[in-house]
Amino acid sequence: MRAIMIMYDSLRRDILSCYGETAIRMPNFERLAKHTVTFDNSYVCSLPCMPARRELHTGRPNFLHRSWGPIEPFDDSMPEILKKAGIHTHLTTDHYHYLQDGGATYHNRYSTWECFRGQETDTWVGNCAERPTEYSPQLLNHHVQSEPLKTMRKKGGWQNMDNRMLHRGEENYPQSHTFDNGIDFITRNVSYDNWFVQIETFDPHEPFDSPDNYLSHWFDPDNTFEKDWPPYAQVTEDAKTIENMRKKYYSLVEFCDKSLGRVLYIMDKYNMWKDTMLIVNTDHGFSLAEHNWWGKSTMPEYNEIAHTPFFLWDPRSRVSGVHRKALVQTIDIAPTLLDFFQIPIPKDMLGKSLKYAVEADEEVREFGMFGIHGGPINITDGRYVYMRAVRTPDTKVDEYTLMPTHMTMPFSVTEMQGAELTEGFTFTKGCKVLRIPVTPRGADKIDKDLLFDLEMDSKQENPVELPEIERRMTKALTLLLKDNEAPSAVYKRFGLLQP
Repeated sequence: MRAIMIMYDSLRRDILSCYGETAIRMPNFERLAKHTVTFDNSYVCSLPCMPARRELHTGRPNFLHRSWGPIEPFDDSMPEILKKAGIHTHLTTDHYHYLQDGGATYHNRYSTWECFRGQETDTWVGNCAERPTEYSPQLLNHHVQSEPLKTMRKKGGWQNMDNRMLHRGEENYPQSHTFDNGIDFITRNVSYDNWFVQIETFDPHEPFDSPDNYLSHWFDPDNTFEKDWPPYAQVTEDAKTIENMRKKYYSLVEFCDKSLGRVLYIMDKYNMWKDTMLIVNTDHGFSLAEHNWWGKSTMPEYNEIAHTPFFLWDPRSRVSGVHRKALVQTIDIAPTLLDFFQIPIPKDMLGKSLKYAVEADEEVREFGMFGIHGGPINITDGRYVYMRAVRTPDTKVDEYTLMPTHMTMPFSVTEMQGAELTEGFTFTKGCKVLRIPVTPRGADKIDKDLLFDLEMDSKQENPVELPEIERRMTKALTLLLKDNEAPSAVYKRFGLLQP
């Protein structure tokens, strides 16, 4: 048995043609849908990037206890469990957060790994030159931003400009190198059994930089649009800028589609469908000015962010070309892979194997919750989405960890001075953990509870007041908090009674 997972970052479900969008050319995602089961109700759980990857390893939510951080010493890691069972696991990625303080324990859980440099603000190319007031198109590829520094998204944008100097030509983009390496691993090992390869690209995450041949599908070469890095902020741009920024995203998604096709070609060439599982997923979506917001994390987790594409081919059942309604989440991937390789699923994994959801659309869960540490907690049953607002947004929240690092640095001395060793949880396996009070991010994203009926309002533009449904969702949320051993402070923070 072998398994391949293709993971994208910030891939929107609703722009894929197999989910109904027709304006964007996505022939390989259409091929994928014919070969696999397409899940219509796939949702995120822990946000954003590294929290999503932690639950990819552990099969359990983590946003109630921890923000962005590494794999913990007590965590069950799916790739490491496979490795210890004799399954060779290989990670190929251009997701540079794996190399930072807040993600540095993930890649070494695999048997082998490779990381390709240069995405976003990856501290890769060293340039000590004095910065000009602005970049001109003549300095770099014509489609790179040339706006003044003060209007760039952040200082790190200069690092991205330097990195792009080495990305000329499609073959030199990090995404291309990532898929090259994954395909090389597959072709070298196609005659062997018992391996898992994770081909994970940072795209279509912003900045929306893609090769010229994809941009030409959307822009006149003589009338280009240079900006491709939207802020995580409310929209202040005009309608034409919004349209062009979306086109930049669409161009990059078409590049992602091309790379997917390269893997599908290899699976066809070697007739791998007979014994190789294929998973295609993403960590979350991205707001492209819907609800008057750009990005993620700083705004409510609307469906553009939370409702994700998910495809699964299981050679055991050989079900393909159908849609499933079962409510699934990122936490289900780890137990699905362990089950496929006939390895016992650890008791601390709360996700479920999707074997029977694939075979017969068997229900996986009635409710799924999702959110970001310190922010509103969201719950859905597939039809309704209930967003529970924080009742005390100005209070600190607790981080529970033995690995006190943020994205790019350790916790500050000031933060660590407030740390205390406290009793852990069932999933910490007898380990005491540090409880560290921190200032939450995004706690005030909504100032009141919101309920949406997706059947009547798929774009979540008109909140509804349905007291009976709200009580049902609140009760379900309280039970999910209990199942996930939410700290007592979480109940207080959201005005809920602890069971």
